[in-house]
Amino acid sequence: MTSRAYQTEAIIIKRQKFGEADRLVTLFTSDFGKVRAIAKGAMRPKSKLGGNVELLTHSQLMLARGRNLDIITQAQAIDNFLPIRDSLELMSGGFYLTELVDAFTEENVEDRELFDLFLNTLKEMAASSDMERALRYFELRLLNHMGYRPQLQKCANCSRQLEPGVNYFSPHQGGALCRECGYPDMSARTISVNALKVLRLWLQCDFTTACRVKLTGNLSREIKNLMRENIRYLLEKQLKSIEWMDQLNSEQKNHA
Repeated sequence: MTSRAYQTEAIIIKRQKFGEADRLVTLFTSDFGKVRAIAKGAMRPKSKLGGNVELLTHSQLMLARGRNLDIITQAQAIDNFLPIRDSLELMSGGFYLTELVDAFTEENVEDRELFDLFLNTLKEMAASSDMERALRYFELRLLNHMGYRPQLQKCANCSRQLEPGVNYFSPHQGGALCRECGYPDMSARTISVNALKVLRLWLQCDFTTACRVKLTGNLSREIKNLMRENIRYLLEKQLKSIEWMDQLNSEQKNHA
């Protein structure tokens, strides 16, 4: 007989009230992928689960398999990412990561590689002041991992090698376009030589190497806009956390 109890590491990506004192929690686990579970009594002031199943917490969990939903029986926080919690900007970025993971994954599909990428991105955000670089690397590697690797070496339409200079990027054509194919495409936007170089590098390098890449303000904004358009096209929607990130960014500029 298979044991009903199991243990796993997880990052909490969503939670909502469930009954009077319970929470329905969505976990992204190291061993079982995305799992929904009930944290009984988590909303009570003296609950032993409460603080260990907060959003963006990396926890060690013990669960019991249920007929419809699993039950969290024990939880111990491994990392609360306090620097992220102390910053509205970083919190908005953290929520964006949870939305991306939730949107691109199905329940109960093991994905250790994505778990590690997610966890390392949160650690980098907590340790560094450069949130944008961490988010852009995560977006690109997530798309690559989920089978949406953008074509960056040759034209996604005619397959010719891309020449240095003005090229284009089209989400619906799957990547970069040469001048001849991109100019007539009204939905394509220009992509600079430096943006192409950074994206090509990030598709090949590890997280440590990616974090050494220095981005100017203009280059960071260019890559952000390209990735946003690509993700919006793939998901057929805009993620809610983007509005909050943009609002915070606008307020920071106004107070600068």
